[in-house]
Amino acid sequence: MKLTLKYNYLFLLLILVITTIASAQTNSKFKVVLDAGHGAHDFGAVYNGNVEKNINLAIVLKLGKILEADPDVKVIYTRNDDTFVDLVERANIANRADANFFVSIPCNANKNPEPFGSETFVMGLSKSKSSLEIAKKENAVIALEDNYKSKYSGYDPNSPESLISATLAQEEYLDQSIELASKIQDALEYKLNRKSRGVAQAPFMVLHKAFMPRVLVETGFISNKEEGAYLNSDEGQQNVAKTIADAIFRMKVEYFGGKMPVIDIKRYEKVVVKDSTPKTKPQTQVKDTSKEVKKTAEAPIIDSKKTIFKIQLKANKAKIEAKPENFKGLDKISFLVEKGFYKYMYGETNDYLVAQNQLLEAKTKGYDSAFIVAFKNGKKIS
Repeated sequence: MKLTLKYNYLFLLLILVITTIASAQTNSKFKVVLDAGHGAHDFGAVYNGNVEKNINLAIVLKLGKILEADPDVKVIYTRNDDTFVDLVERANIANRADANFFVSIPCNANKNPEPFGSETFVMGLSKSKSSLEIAKKENAVIALEDNYKSKYSGYDPNSPESLISATLAQEEYLDQSIELASKIQDALEYKLNRKSRGVAQAPFMVLHKAFMPRVLVETGFISNKEEGAYLNSDEGQQNVAKTIADAIFRMKVEYFGGKMPVIDIKRYEKVVVKDSTPKTKPQTQVKDTSKEVKKTAEAPIIDSKKTIFKIQLKANKAKIEAKPENFKGLDKISFLVEKGFYKYMYGETNDYLVAQNQLLEAKTKGYDSAFIVAFKNGKKIS
């Protein structure tokens, strides 16, 4: 009898050990939450027979399948069929999963059928009118949710800047978000051979509540007839999915280890000339935009009595002439000398949020180790 009890005890102990090991292996997986924008009664943009919600879901499912081929990766979907999920719930899904990355995938659209190309966003404030308009378009989905006024109390979809208070609390995730966004855009441009519109910051509700590195990938403009057709094709969706997977795997290998899989991305070979051919109307728009940017740049007045923020780009033993061509096009370069090193800095502002934007710009220019420094009364402070 005692022998039987002993064996039963050992058997139960063995089961417990196996369960614990299996649980630990599951928890140790690299977790990615994939979010297909829109769904169900929320169609998103519809142009030339291309329906955004369907394209988003098709790309996400293909992307998930590629990632799941790696046994060390666990994929969680905010939706894997034609259903509607509240924006805040999409973030909650990622938080509950304790995900390593959150990747939201919508498409872009414009009343003007000419624009095309991909753009990847991280959470933050934007001075760009176009970025704010994109955020407004994506955030407007909350009006389709039940009890949205109480659920999003204090938030105005027409003023997405109201979300920006969250960025200070979530700044710890910004660097990896920018790095992932940059890898995605580099892959889309250089491996897939699609036009890149770069990396930008904007206050997206779907990114606002996700507490991990997170990005939103506008895969292209379905309002552009040619790009819309590409995104609506199985080949286009497969290759966009492969390209985003390539970037995610690179981040996984860099930060979490493992091997980089070989992903066969078929380059888009057709030469697109619509945006690159000078035309009268776009020239006028570009001219007006440059004036607006110039005016915005000249407007801020620096108060020397308040804290001043700058972006330290690099430190050098040798002195470098402070001109844009020596700093990847960045202007307003200053420097100080500390312990025999010339420390070069970009920008100057009393607004910490503006400094965050300048930091993003510096990082997207290739200054990966750039950081914000503060000065008070001409002296560097913590």
